[in-house]
Amino acid sequence: MTPAGRPLPGNRWDLLDGVVPEAPPTVSVVVVHYDQQDELDRTLHALARQDHPADRTEVIVVDDGSPEPPRVPAGVRLLRQEDRGFRVAAARNLGAAAATGDVLVFLDADTAPEPGYLRALARLPALAPDCLAVGRRRHADLSGVPADAPVERAGPEHELTEPAWLLDGYRHSRDLLAADDRSYRYVIGAVTACSRALFAEVGGFDEGFSAYGGEDWEWTYRAWLAGAVLAHVPGAVAWHDGPDWSGRDEASRAAKNAETLRLADLVPVPGSRPRGLPSGRVDVLVHPPAGDASAAQRFVSVDSVLAALPGAEAGPDPDSPGGTADDPRLDRVRLDVVLDRPLRATDPRAVAEAVERVAAEGLGELALLTPDGAPLLRVVSRRARARERRWGRDDLFPRATSATEGLVPLTDEPDLEAYLGGW
Repeated sequence: MTPAGRPLPGNRWDLLDGVVPEAPPTVSVVVVHYDQQDELDRTLHALARQDHPADRTEVIVVDDGSPEPPRVPAGVRLLRQEDRGFRVAAARNLGAAAATGDVLVFLDADTAPEPGYLRALARLPALAPDCLAVGRRRHADLSGVPADAPVERAGPEHELTEPAWLLDGYRHSRDLLAADDRSYRYVIGAVTACSRALFAEVGGFDEGFSAYGGEDWEWTYRAWLAGAVLAHVPGAVAWHDGPDWSGRDEASRAAKNAETLRLADLVPVPGSRPRGLPSGRVDVLVHPPAGDASAAQRFVSVDSVLAALPGAEAGPDPDSPGGTADDPRLDRVRLDVVLDRPLRATDPRAVAEAVERVAAEGLGELALLTPDGAPLLRVVSRRARARERRWGRDDLFPRATSATEGLVPLTDEPDLEAYLGGW
């Protein structure tokens, strides 16, 4: 059964510009809190002023083991978990599991939304359940400002500098319309929304994160591989009380490095994974040719292609390229390279450039052919395959073909000793 809503090609959330849901969606707001009663009061007051219908809004506060339970007004659900470190990932999962709305909105207790926030941020996930929307988190010093002061006025009056790297990322990607495999870095967990269906399909946040930062990026990368459409919604503004982490005096390079090391082990895409050391996850799988290829032909085919793709590993037969769910190292595979016949990669650039092209152009599949048009191999995007499988479609991502002389068909039994020895 296909999901309700509109399937989008590529990352084309702009096809929904100007479109609004026929009826306001049911929204569950999950607010994570730890010992921040004043900030929580401001955020809950701001949520009570939303122009999204109150009878279509559910607010759930999840307390991460504060010394004293927070106070919440009538109508707000309070869930608590014991204090076992910084467990925002587990808290968000707890709130999502209790939520009943069609759209999940994640906020932090110190991030107060302007009145139009829920309406603006929930629009895309309500129209297209593949959408993962991120709002605009602005920063202000709200210490001493009454909790009931309208945040849309108090924020600008006490505004702090927005992080330049984030603004640049949104500008260069046109609010993530031109998102790529590393755009997970521009999705801030404190201001995100997605359909409950997408959250269930991707799975919850990784509860192995027990220090500040990283859990939102890791989850977003998994969502991307599952076919999520990333969209920045600058009109959905929420005000964070205090500077960005990188602007705080206590922020240290060591803490940021710890986050990066963990992500390097979990997000194997180039630019995130280690340059030489092995990653904890596999990025690209190379599948051997089907049919009656000899053992030597299969060996040369897979080995010569792997030599062109640092970080890639050999996968199962092409009849089951997705059949790797039992191996946790393979749950972040981005691309499958499926060999259509026995071959030898004589020019490693042919394979490497094909892999790069699929990522750069957002292709669903790129087939490499001999100069006379015979099939050699296909580079297949798992993100595209996941989206198209969800909707029962095969036209949501473009396909392309390209002729190459850098791959040579193997028609005879190869001399393995000569291949390995280099003569």
